[in-house]
Amino acid sequence: MKKRVSMVTVGASVLRWLCEKMEKEHLNSVHSIEFYQGIQELLNQDVATLMVELDDSGESENFVPERICVKDLEIYVRNRKVLREGKEISLTPKEFDILYFLARNRGEVFTKEQIYQAVWEEDFLLADSNIMAFIRKLRKKIEPNPDAPEYIITIWGIGYKFRDDV
Repeated sequence: MKKRVSMVTVGASVLRWLCEKMEKEHLNSVHSIEFYQGIQELLNQDVATLMVELDDSGESENFVPERICVKDLEIYVRNRKVLREGKEISLTPKEFDILYFLARNRGEVFTKEQIYQAVWEEDFLLADSNIMAFIRKLRKKIEPNPDAPEYIITIWGIGYKFRDDV
């Protein structure tokens, strides 16, 4: 028989570290915001115990953030709008899809084939130069200096990633 409740004692340093990580990731779901607020209440000693319940409905896994903010770049997912330093950048639908895919998976390296399959949702058919062209056009639009990209980085011999340290 499964236990219904389990108690774990956590130190303040671990809670502060967790809050820092959550702040860096830009809280973007109701569950993460509630969890963050609960941790803050613990740290402020407003409560002595925090109970966490797993939501296994699958809703959080399919969550689409309202926007993704990285440095001076803002990606508004639902209305497919991109701003850099507050100015709107006009992207084609595929450019937006590539940007959103990479930004949503910040720090993860993807091959041209993986990007193609994720964005076009079909098998890769010798279209790696096509992906390279899209990335080049996208960089011209979103990067302050396309020759020294800050956002979309080339991982030589593998593919591309959206930097996770900006």
